[in-house]
This record gives sequence, structure tokens and C-alpha cells, in this order.
Amino acid sequence: MQHLTGLDSSFLYLETPTTPMHVGSLNVYEGGLTFDEFREFLTQRLHLAPRLLQKLVTVPLGLGNPYWINDADFDVNMHLQHAALPKPGDWKSLRKLTSQKFGQALDRSRPLWEFIFIEGLDSIPQVPKGSVAVISKIHHAAIDGASGAEIMGLLFDVSPKPRKIPPAPQHQIEVEPSNLQLLTKSYINLVKSPFKLPSLLLQTAKTTLATGKIARIENSEVPRTLLNAPECVLNKKISSRRKWNSALLSLDRVKALRKTVDGSTLNDVVLAICTGALRRYLLEKNELPDKPLVAMVPVNTRSEKQGKEMGNQVSAMLISLPTDREGPIEQLQQLHKNTKRGKAYQGAVGAKQMTDYAEFIPFALGAQATRLYTRMNVSKMHRPVFNLVITNVPGPQVPLYMNGRKMLANMGMAPIFDGMGLIIPVLSYNGVLSFSPTSSANIMPDIDKFTKYLRESANRLEQQVQDLTT
Repeated sequence: MQHLTGLDSSFLYLETPTTPMHVGSLNVYEGGLTFDEFREFLTQRLHLAPRLLQKLVTVPLGLGNPYWINDADFDVNMHLQHAALPKPGDWKSLRKLTSQKFGQALDRSRPLWEFIFIEGLDSIPQVPKGSVAVISKIHHAAIDGASGAEIMGLLFDVSPKPRKIPPAPQHQIEVEPSNLQLLTKSYINLVKSPFKLPSLLLQTAKTTLATGKIARIENSEVPRTLLNAPECVLNKKISSRRKWNSALLSLDRVKALRKTVDGSTLNDVVLAICTGALRRYLLEKNELPDKPLVAMVPVNTRSEKQGKEMGNQVSAMLISLPTDREGPIEQLQQLHKNTKRGKAYQGAVGAKQMTDYAEFIPFALGAQATRLYTRMNVSKMHRPVFNLVITNVPGPQVPLYMNGRKMLANMGMAPIFDGMGLIIPVLSYNGVLSFSPTSSANIMPDIDKFTKYLRESANRLEQQVQDLTT
């Protein structure tokens, strides 16, 4: 049995009927792949990602975090769906189906993943006839963005000729532990936990001194981030209906925009594109706050040794988005300063320090607190910690293949929750960046308009750069 960390467990108790907590993607493959081929291809490779063969067992009364164990009754057919788009099979019907499927929770009695194979992509101009799409859903308790990219690399090939896959080892059948065994293991973990707390508190004290030192060196105040984001229409209670879309941009084109500001990064440009779209979208609705929006940007904390481990190993960096400024280049300049400062403070805090505190939250208490938070609509009673999430996950810059069929596009999806109604996963794959805003119908019913504004925000920044250089 493998014990879930406090951070992994948090995605379980955050889950409610209106808040499924899985991550996912929509991948499009060139024509000719059948559902039977797809199922056979996956079946031969699932053992390369053992988490896909494991299910959760929970500790009685929620007295400890759950455990992963091998599913003795695993059946791949319980995790695959076969669907077809209604005529005319265009992008509108594909994104509508994707939104519907992503809003449906996974069954916790089985391994926490599901793939939906979709045919009938007949009227999407950029997609060859006969192409298919696959929606993937994997619970956030099992993976984060980096480990999700790792799974993609394990399951697919980098050439049209499928590589030889070693046969699956003998499936180890684990006897499901009794309640007494689960309680005993949880008690042992609980006894160990207090000994970790003094060192964590000492590290926190050192952090306070370090952030103060940085502030003095930079002649600035320590950023007040907790509950300091402005009130915004994005930070309401969400509905169960998801809204999703994706904008695809050339990676080289976006990289070229870094030259506008000395030292700026690809992530700075990504944040600038999102900033421009957010400002325009909220201005049109007369909902733009006077203060800059605050984005939470996940940071991968894996070491080289942890590179292939599943689960969540991330920290959070809070970045002020200059939505109070109009010019794209001015926004990029300010973002470069903001992210540089954010990295300095995040480095001082220590990438894993805050997530380590999650180990001291009893699972039952966390789950109950989440249910009360939702039932009592507490998100209306305080200012948000942040207004949205923007997560930029690097992926392979070579084509990937499924049974010889090339993956044409890779677009991400991620969960939202009460008080945080917009997340923008940004994935890079084979020279293309996908910006895939995910929201709920009551917060962003017109997410297609916002997705259009993401493309036009990049165009506007690019045009201003060209005007400066000519």
C-alpha cells in the first residue's frame, strides 16, 4: 500500500458533486485509428504507468489519508468510452462534448481515470478526414501536470513504428486491508507526524527572516498576498456545467516575443497574453477590478530523482497580473518584474514548505471543512486568495504517435472550485502552445469569446512589437 500525501489527499476532499477534481486533455490523432486498436494499444502499455492500475482504500472515519492498492478486479473496459460527434462533426460539437464529459466525476470505487474515444471529426478545417479525438481524465490526487506529461511519454511513441513493450509483470493481487490494518497504519503515521512539526516551524521562522531581507535589498514591501486579491466575477460559487475551449499558437512565435523585454521568459509572455485577454473580457462586462488580478502559478518541485514519480509535487507562486495597464508591452514589462520578485520570495519560502503543512490536516477534517465551505457559500464572505490559476506545462517538442497515428494537437483541462472559477492550462507540444480556459456555465458562459481574446491578445502584443522595430 502507498500512502497519499496531504497534498494528494486535498484533491479528494475538495471534490464535491459540482467540483470533480480530475485533470485531463483533449488529443486529436490523424485518421485511421479504430476503437479496437486504441483499446489494444492502451492495454499493452498500462503497466508502464502503475498508478492507472491502482484504486483507493479509505481509512475508517477519515482518521488518516487514503492508500493506493492494486485493483484485483481491474477491467480496462470500465475505463473506456466510445462516442461519435453529431453531424456535422465540427469544432463546436467537439468542444461541447468535451465540456460535458469533463464535468462528470470519476468513480472512486475503481482506478481514477477514464478515456473517451471520439469519432466523426468531419468538419474541422485543420483536421484531416477520418481523424479521431481522445479525452483523458485522471484524478488530481493521482497526478499533477508534470506527472501527467510523464504518463503521456510512457504510453505513446516518438516514431510511427510502435516500440517494443516488455510484457506486463505478473499482476500482484493485494488483499484489501481490513479496517483494523488501516487504522493501525494511520496511527503509526500520526505518531510520526509531531516529530516533523518542530523542524517545519523552524524553517518557517527562517523564511520570515529571509523574505524580510529580500524586501530590504529590493527596497520594497513584502507582498501581501493572502486574501489580498481583488473581488472579481471569476470568484463566485461554481455550477456543475463546465465550459471549455482552446486556442492554439505557434511556440516559436510566442518565444520571439520574449525579445521585447530583456531577460523575460516564455512564461512571462504566456502571462502577458492571458493578462491582455482578461482585461478586455472583464472591461466589456464592466467587471474589471481597479486592482490587478492575482494569478496562482503552480511550480514543479520535483528533483531529478523524483522525475518519474506520480502524485502531486508542486508549490504555488502568486503573481500580480497588470490588468490595470492597457499596453501589451507595458504589461509584459511589469509581468517580468512581478515574476522575478515572485520567484525570489517563492525561493525564500522554499518550494515545498507550504505543502508540507498539508500533512498535518486530518483527512476527515479537511473533507468536512470543504463540504461546509460549499454548503454555506463561504467564498462570498471573504476576498479571494487568488483570482485564477494559470499553469504552464512543458511537453515534448517532437511528434507523438498512437499505434502509428500522429498526435496532431494536445489541449489541457483542469479543475475549478468554489471561489476560483477560471483555470487556464497552457501546454506545449511539437511546436504549438495550447491555451485551454476551463470555467463553469454560470461564470463564463461565453468562454468561446474569451478564447478568441487570447488569440487576439497575442496578435496585439506581436503587432506592437513590430511597430516598435519598424
